[in-house]
Amino acid sequence: MAVQNIAPTKSNLLAVKEQLAVSVNGYELLEEKREILVRELMRLLERVKLLERGIDKLIAEAYPAFKKMLMQEGSDQIERISHAVSYDFGIQEKKVVIGGMAFSTMDIEQPKKELFYSMIGTHANTDITINKFLELLSLLTQMASIRTIVWRLAGEVKKTQRRVNALDKMIIPQAHETKAYIESVLEERERDNVFVLKALKKKHKKE
Repeated sequence: MAVQNIAPTKSNLLAVKEQLAVSVNGYELLEEKREILVRELMRLLERVKLLERGIDKLIAEAYPAFKKMLMQEGSDQIERISHAVSYDFGIQEKKVVIGGMAFSTMDIEQPKKELFYSMIGTHANTDITINKFLELLSLLTQMASIRTIVWRLAGEVKKTQRRVNALDKMIIPQAHETKAYIESVLEERERDNVFVLKALKKKHKKE
C-alpha cells in the first residue's frame, strides 16, 4: 500500500492522524449499519418465504376451486358473474423505516367482501372460489410490496459493504502507513538534529 503523496511535516502528521481517527470511526459506524441492514434483510426474506408458502397453498386451492366452479356454473354464467363483481382497491405510497433508513413502497388496501350476484342459481363453491382469489390477490400484493423493499435494502447493503471494504482495505491501511512514514522521517530528523547539536557542543568545548 503506497503512502499518501504529502510532505512529512508535523502539521501533515496531525492531519493524517485526524483522517485516520475519522476513517476508523466511520468504518465502525458503517460496519454497524451493515450488520443492522443484513439482519433486517434476513428478517424480510423469512417473511418472503412465509408468503411464498401461503401463495403456493392458495394457488393449489384456488385454481381447482375455479375449475370446479367452471364445471358447475358454465362459462356463460361465470362471465355474467365476472361483470357483476366490482371491487375498488385503494393504492397509496407508504414510507417504511428499516434500519434507520426510509423506503418507499405501495400499500394496497383490500376492499370489503360483498355479494354482487344473486345466491339463486349459483353454487356455494362460487363464493369460495372468489374468496380464495381475493385472499391470493392480498398475498400477492403483500409479496410485491416486500420484494420491493428487499430489492432496495439489498442494494443499500451492497453499497454499504463497498464503503466498508474501501475503508478497511484501502483508506485506513494507507493512513496507517502514511502516519508511520511521517513519524519515521520526523524521528530521523530529530536524531540528526540531536547528533548535530552534540557535535557542535563537542566542537565548542574543544575551542
